[in-house]
Amino acid sequence: MTSTTNDAFDLRGVLLSGFLPAALFAIGEGAIIPIIPIAADSLGASLAIAGFVASLILVGELIGDVPSGVVVARIGERNAMIGAAVVSVVGLLVCTVAPNPLVLAVGVFLVGLSTAVFALARHAYMTTAIPLRIRARALSSLGGVFRFGYFVGPFLAAGVIHLTGTTQSAFWVHVVCCLGAAVVLLVIRDPATGVRGLQRPTRASRPTATDAAATDATATDVSATTAGTTRPGELEGEQFVEEESHGLFQTIRAHHRVLVRLGSGAALIGAMRAGRQVILPLWAVSVGLDDSTAALVIGIAGAVDFALFYTSGQIMDRWGRLASALPCMLGLSICYFLLAWSDHLDARVGWFVAVAMAMSLANGVGSGILMTLGADLAPADRPAPFLGAWRFTGDLGSAAAPLVISGVTALATIAVASGVMGVLGLVGAGILLRYVPRYLPRTLR
Repeated sequence: MTSTTNDAFDLRGVLLSGFLPAALFAIGEGAIIPIIPIAADSLGASLAIAGFVASLILVGELIGDVPSGVVVARIGERNAMIGAAVVSVVGLLVCTVAPNPLVLAVGVFLVGLSTAVFALARHAYMTTAIPLRIRARALSSLGGVFRFGYFVGPFLAAGVIHLTGTTQSAFWVHVVCCLGAAVVLLVIRDPATGVRGLQRPTRASRPTATDAAATDATATDVSATTAGTTRPGELEGEQFVEEESHGLFQTIRAHHRVLVRLGSGAALIGAMRAGRQVILPLWAVSVGLDDSTAALVIGIAGAVDFALFYTSGQIMDRWGRLASALPCMLGLSICYFLLAWSDHLDARVGWFVAVAMAMSLANGVGSGILMTLGADLAPADRPAPFLGAWRFTGDLGSAAAPLVISGVTALATIAVASGVMGVLGLVGAGILLRYVPRYLPRTLR
């Protein structure tokens, strides 16, 4: 029976229709994120306004989290990814022709909205297409693909900027990647349903949780079946995102204790990571680095981050969640303090490069911590709504951090903003130290 299942599963089809579009989209996103504040600066924005424009991609993702589940449930995963890629292209074209920071901000916000839909549809698609027995490894690899894009993207942006001499030309990298992802999704047949392009399969033609269990008996958890519960990986992708998006604020109220306590730690993890993506390009502008050099430095830092995504999982599995979360938060906090301290030094460029690498090291150690904590905390009977609320809390922190950086920079300096982020990192580390053992008392091995 196992061999039959293996023969029926089209791994090559899933790699082409699932991983390839995800990799293309991630490369494009990785190319533009470090460029957005630099592009705003080249259009005449102050450091504070440049930080605000950069924050809009995360604000767009946060706002897009609310309707994205409904969109995916109604039109299907592949169609949602294609539609999101098209909307991204529209936003990116606005960015390329933007004559001022305000128009650039509109384009960046559109890209953020479409990114939320693409990310959720991608998760749902992989949940549907991948057999249960290898789903965890596949989703883990998907996270690695995302970090790979953040590693490759800045190098492509640096090359395009060097060749064209204009910062806004970097947005064309993401345009090409979005169009490539859409073409792949249109041309490659869905291995889970046999449907190609914009055709939406009927529900009868889609694999359900029962079908997955029937075709792969070796992956069935007897205890879970007896109890009548279903874990996130056992749900059909469309069904999963529909449940995840249903009753978001009701779910937050129902689980308010853990979401306020440990969820605030998750929000601060998201804030520290998102703040890093904004403050490094802003700092590069403040120390006088040219656009292509800044993108190159951030790309090399992305390589450090990418190299550690699997190591982080090993740390969590062997020594527990705190062994990953605390070094991540403390390391990022120290790096923010070092940036603030180096502001008055003559060798600010050298310190910037060193801190960028150290930030990537700290961030890489915590790779996957938010998804892992969410999976650990999710109730067995209805995990999807909780995971939607958990992701929303993390995205809330991610969206707030760039706004904090731009606001403090406007009122004081970028060095003070970096110091504020360092303090928030220490607060987050304290929250995790207090509540992770309380809600996850056993070391998970």
